[in-house]
Amino acid sequence: MSLIIAYIGKKGCVMASDKRKIGYFGDKQNLDKLEEELYDGSIDNDEDFLKRAGELGISIKITDDANKIKVIGNTIRGEVSTKGAFETKRRRIYGTTNGYQMLELLGSEVQSRKAGKSGVIIFGNEFAKQTAETLIKREWKASQSLRYMGDIFEGIVSEVSSKTPTVGSKVDVLMQQPNFTQDEAQRHLNITIDHDIKVLIKFRQDLTEKLVQQSIEIDKANKIINKGDVGKVVSIDGNMLFVQLNKKTQAFDENWKLRAGPGQNVLMFSESSNVKIGDKVVIENEELCLKKDKSSLKCDIILCSL
Repeated sequence: MSLIIAYIGKKGCVMASDKRKIGYFGDKQNLDKLEEELYDGSIDNDEDFLKRAGELGISIKITDDANKIKVIGNTIRGEVSTKGAFETKRRRIYGTTNGYQMLELLGSEVQSRKAGKSGVIIFGNEFAKQTAETLIKREWKASQSLRYMGDIFEGIVSEVSSKTPTVGSKVDVLMQQPNFTQDEAQRHLNITIDHDIKVLIKFRQDLTEKLVQQSIEIDKANKIINKGDVGKVVSIDGNMLFVQLNKKTQAFDENWKLRAGPGQNVLMFSESSNVKIGDKVVIENEELCLKKDKSSLKCDIILCSL
């Protein structure tokens, strides 16, 4: 669902891309049919795309704010990605003066890596690529400046977007012109790409840890007690009570760090003067209180069941 056009040569590197991202939800068989019609050019505008998706029972979300190309040092990186059930497939091109490298990644693992010196490279579905290639042949002149090539590429992306909803009309154009020989270009690309992949690995690790933590927090949140016994008063010091948790209750702080387990004591506060050792502490109607008279108790912990 993207179109990226890159020129790499002696003058430098210029890259243009659309910003469209499309999310789908629905029956896989109907989704495959919709994609087939998209990719063969049968659907040529957003209105017909949304109408056809509705006919097939497919929910569509279209946005035009994706950043598919990025400057990294003296290099431009372009990326198209496809999210699978378990991993994201990425195709990347890194371009600079006198050199480029193309990578295919599964998650953060490199599946293939190919280097070149110069050329015009297009990422996109077959219909978008063929349309862009035809337009490039019509517009291309080897003597053109890098900036003028960028203008041509921007116009081509816009024109392709008028023929298929897989490409958006908003366009990014980036240019880099460092002074590299062919050997210098490949050395620079190797360093840049290796570092960029390390950043991707770190990002995926952080994301995994975040998702695991969110899963843990959701699991704990589902165990928050909103009704039932939680413990008994074992010590009283003014309005401060020490409550011993029962065998099915544990206490966490606001960051979900365990503060007390079953049989351990937690601090609570009461404004009642009628508290006795052994009084039962309960939660009723999501309110913490003494069982005997429903007098309110306060604490700075989260009470959860095991």
